Amino acid sequence: MTDTTTDIVTVSLGMIALLIALTMLGEFMRSRVAPGTTNPVVETFMLRVHTWWAMVILLALALLSGHTGVILLAAFASFAALREFLTFAHKRQADHISLVLAFFVILPLQYIFVGLGWTGLIAVFIPVYAFLLLPIVSALRGDTDRFLVRVAETQWGLMICIFCISHVPALVTFEIEGYGDRAILLILFFAMVVQLGDLAEYYAGRRFGRRRVAPDLSPKTREGMLCGVIAAAGIGALLSWITPFGVAGAAAMAAMVSLTGMLGSLVFAAIKRERGVKDWSHLIPGQGGFLDQLDSVIFAAPVFYHVTHLIYA
Repeated sequence: MTDTTTDIVTVSLGMIALLIALTMLGEFMRSRVAPGTTNPVVETFMLRVHTWWAMVILLALALLSGHTGVILLAAFASFAALREFLTFAHKRQADHISLVLAFFVILPLQYIFVGLGWTGLIAVFIPVYAFLLLPIVSALRGDTDRFLVRVAETQWGLMICIFCISHVPALVTFEIEGYGDRAILLILFFAMVVQLGDLAEYYAGRRFGRRRVAPDLSPKTREGMLCGVIAAAGIGALLSWITPFGVAGAAAMAAMVSLTGMLGSLVFAAIKRERGVKDWSHLIPGQGGFLDQLDSVIFAAPVFYHVTHLIYA
């Protein structure tokens, strides 16, 4: 067993211990609710913890299987997320070829580039080439009804569901001096700080929050977001030993991506509000679909990737 594998197992076991503690906390809060009634905040908290059990297990197995496992997991998440997003997008028969290209050509090629470590194409393939190609394909069909809206929504789907998510496995392509082949641990660090920061923000915001960030859009509060960022920074500092950042750097990186992810989730809330839906799908009972679980990750991943690249790689 390599040192990297040992670290993955160690952190995964630590996460399982934390989830056990959170599960016990949730059950304790349930026990304080009056018999025959339920507390919506506590029940949602427990649903999120249960979802996290599955996420931690899947992520740990993917990391232990190496770069290929991480790429396959991210590609599946991109496919599912893109399907959810485009379900609510404007489409016409003239867009069918564009959609086929999106799912079965652009998505696989982006992850092939990640697997090959072609960082230049990872950065420009979707924002430049796919951005230019798909409108051409749709235009050739001759249907101009809501053309710009249809094209823009498809392009936005490619950016958030494929381009942004692909930056998570792309972290493995980094060559950081003195860090060896441990870049895969950056994925574990990133996932932990973003998701646990979100969990802390949710609980603190509903428990102690008073001032909403966007009152007409989301129940997120300033107090909850502050607690979430502080919690993420603390978790980042505790996990600094698996990163090349140092304690202070890891805390700062964790705070940055946690805040970015929370703001990103507001964007997704605005899209859902505009579309008149509560969740992107009903894949996870009470928790929505892939996009509902990955909204923070989607916005935070490119930021984490590029800041790490600019400063450390």
